[in-house]
Amino acid sequence: MSTKRDFYEILGVQKTATEVEIKSAYRKIALKYHPDRNKDNPEAEKKFKEAAEAYAVLSDPGKRKTYDQFGHAGLGGAAGMGGGQGFGSMEDILNAFGDIFSGFGGGGFESIFGGGGGNRPQRGASLRVDLQIDLEDVLKGTQKTIEIARLDQCETCGGSGAKPGTQPDTCGTCGGHGEISLNQGFFHVRQACPSCRGTGKMITHPCATCRGAGKVRKRDPITLTIPPGIEEGHVERLPGKGESGENGGPPGDLVVVIHLKEHEIFHRRGADLLIDLRIRYSQAALGGSAEVPTLEEEKTARIKIPKGTQPGEILRLRGQGLPRPDGRGKGNLLVRISIQVPKKLTAKQEELLHELDKIEEKQGKKEQHKGLFSKIRDIF
Repeated sequence: MSTKRDFYEILGVQKTATEVEIKSAYRKIALKYHPDRNKDNPEAEKKFKEAAEAYAVLSDPGKRKTYDQFGHAGLGGAAGMGGGQGFGSMEDILNAFGDIFSGFGGGGFESIFGGGGGNRPQRGASLRVDLQIDLEDVLKGTQKTIEIARLDQCETCGGSGAKPGTQPDTCGTCGGHGEISLNQGFFHVRQACPSCRGTGKMITHPCATCRGAGKVRKRDPITLTIPPGIEEGHVERLPGKGESGENGGPPGDLVVVIHLKEHEIFHRRGADLLIDLRIRYSQAALGGSAEVPTLEEEKTARIKIPKGTQPGEILRLRGQGLPRPDGRGKGNLLVRISIQVPKKLTAKQEELLHELDKIEEKQGKKEQHKGLFSKIRDIF
């Protein structure tokens, strides 16, 4: 038999508890037994991990259903991270559930128990750009130059925000720490200092260029190489091309999302290209060949039309499509056939078509008669 305690009992909730009630119960227990509030107390750490394991199961609808039906045995002895052996460390728990403590100073577990904020280096924001390219660019690849507006370090003050020749002063509110401590009930909350906005510094003599911000908005041209065969929605990430970081932190990235413009003639199907071709009735019936355009400028290809080609039938020209993203050759050009019906006929055309119609009518009656005879024969 399992020696583990019942998960509902650990969190102190009924089996009918809602998701909100389970979350609230776990939050209270986690705050009560957090190791930072219970120094050198192994029992508190044990209960903290136990509550996290219970919450990992009961907050997941699928795991909760399995647990309700089969108990601990149905979970294979694993409730927490990875479905294997529970939570291996305190860091696992903080990474998994720190978000449910948002609202306590804006920093989750870290802001409650003193782990975050301040004037530490922070990574700059990443930027996103949506880039439209032509289908012809997919065929051979290309280079595109895009202009990015981003916040970058002010060259006049070197990012300090202070007038050249002066230095920022230490913030009197937080003493240069960038954080202040507040009491909320029975626990302490540390949050970014409102006076210096977490920098720990105050600008007495601001830089004239950036007005004390330490950053200025710049427009930089960036050249991006588009490889052949690139697909719709492809994401290209350029490290370090985003906005500059805070307090010496690294810059963010530039994320470019590729979109394809609609083409007037061709429709993309992966590495294949689809084109519609209208042919004469006589071509479809007698067979022959026709010239079709390709995506390469001023280049055409000739396709063979078999006898009896039907409307909507797709003929294939191998290797006339787009490059495959993996570099293994090209796709095909798919030619979808439709029949061209003339709106006006000459007297000679009408005469010939009437004659053809009579022939087809007789042929149809013969086939119908054969079909009826076959049915009667099958009966006997």
